[in-house]
Amino acid sequence: MKRSGRPGKIPSSLSEPVHQDLNMYAISATAAGVSLLALAQPADAKIVYTPTHVVISPYGVHLYDLDLSHNGETDFVLQTKFYSTTNQSAGTQRLIASGVGGNGLENYAEPLKAGKSVGPHKKFENRGVMASAFESAGGSTIVRGPWANVNNQYLGLKFKLKGQIHYGWARLTVQVDKEIFYLKATLTGYAYETIPNKLIIAGDTKGVDNAVPQPVAISGRTPTQGAATLGALAMGSPGLSIWRREESLIGAPEPS
Repeated sequence: MKRSGRPGKIPSSLSEPVHQDLNMYAISATAAGVSLLALAQPADAKIVYTPTHVVISPYGVHLYDLDLSHNGETDFVLQTKFYSTTNQSAGTQRLIASGVGGNGLENYAEPLKAGKSVGPHKKFENRGVMASAFESAGGSTIVRGPWANVNNQYLGLKFKLKGQIHYGWARLTVQVDKEIFYLKATLTGYAYETIPNKLIIAGDTKGVDNAVPQPVAISGRTPTQGAATLGALAMGSPGLSIWRREESLIGAPEPS
């Protein structure tokens, strides 16, 4: 006679509370297994962050090619330009951001605070004047632009990588000195989201790859003192024998 390959049923002699505890732990074991499988899967979203320190000014590096993905192709250009007048007694300095190949800057290169989202359904333009300083013939300086004297804020970026849309940010500090007619921008870092069409949060350098797993809460009746552990359940019949023996000892008088 062939033995059945199916596991034997739990003896019906087990008390109803024991059955309930067994069911409770079976559910917990299943949930724990599902949680471990979920944690074992590779996280999809990943942010590639590059810290840097580049000073851009008319008197030094006046043009910087920003390659967000490090694939050797320029995605954006940050530059300062000096425009002189005919009498050479006045001029204008401007900080300009431009997208290459149709890449865009959120809302004409508007500065964003940390925590703002950059992604689909936002307005992107190819070019934006970030800040300007105009020196009049009389020597006074007029400062304009949303980035004038802004510390550690973010450019929202939209660019193509391998034919697909990605989103990113660049962090800059911009200083305009009226006294010496000097404008400079300091690029301190940039990042992009590797998943196409997925938004990124300005200032986020980690993404879900570094998220701390949260425990799964299981609701149900609190196990009794003699309830089986997950280890006993994993032992099969021997574990159930141990469990039944412990169950029989509940309420028994202490040995003298």
